[in-house]
Amino acid sequence: MPDEPLIRCQSLYKAFNGLEVLTGLDLEVFRGETLVVIGESGCGKTVLLKHLVGLLRPDAGQVFFAGTDLTRLSEWELIPIRTRFGMLFQGSALFDSLSVGENVAFPLREHRHLPEAELRRIVAEKLTLMGLPDIEEKMPAELSGGMRKRVALARAIALDPEVILYDEPTTGLDPLHADDINELILHTQRTVQATTIIVTHDIVSACRVADRIVMLHGGCIIAGGSPEEILTSDLPELQAFIRGRTGDRLYQLRNENREGNPL
Repeated sequence: MPDEPLIRCQSLYKAFNGLEVLTGLDLEVFRGETLVVIGESGCGKTVLLKHLVGLLRPDAGQVFFAGTDLTRLSEWELIPIRTRFGMLFQGSALFDSLSVGENVAFPLREHRHLPEAELRRIVAEKLTLMGLPDIEEKMPAELSGGMRKRVALARAIALDPEVILYDEPTTGLDPLHADDINELILHTQRTVQATTIIVTHDIVSACRVADRIVMLHGGCIIAGGSPEEILTSDLPELQAFIRGRTGDRLYQLRNENREGNPL
């Protein structure tokens, strides 16, 4: 892993209507790693993601991507930077009026000037990668929730991004379907080999997919390390979060991690 981070947040501050959300946050993300940001709902995880692609501007501090300070760029200058990111939104955010194929093709039409045949080939390739061949003509309303997430991820990787961002990918799912999404994330990482950043309050999923986990609490990062280091940390805020999210599964989760089994 290179010494120079691909993404670096330095002393980020952000408040909304006088409510401080980020309070001097520092974070580094290295090329090729899968980083999971955990924290309670409403702690600012999604706010952090939006800063990484310039959708929000900090009140103070800087965000660097590949050495470029995003906080100094205009909206026009941010466009080519954003094409290097793919994002899976919490609710999938598919366009219900467009077919599956048109949903996946949307970023290609916006940012690439491709012959129609090449565009269709890329769409078919990305859907097949997600295990959904030959569904281009279906409408989002015809799909299950899990299939909608797969289509949304196919759209997120349509431009072959360097970084994939996931916003609460397992929220609202039962453990079986959450595991399906975890496997999809791992499969995508192995295939696309993009840097991956996931925000979640699901510690079980975090431990299954992460190379490194950090905890956002009180507007800043208060802990970080491998899944094993996070699970065995004696930091009170971290242990309270883990126990609240896993209950009786905490002992099993620790044992699985120590044994090196896929979590």
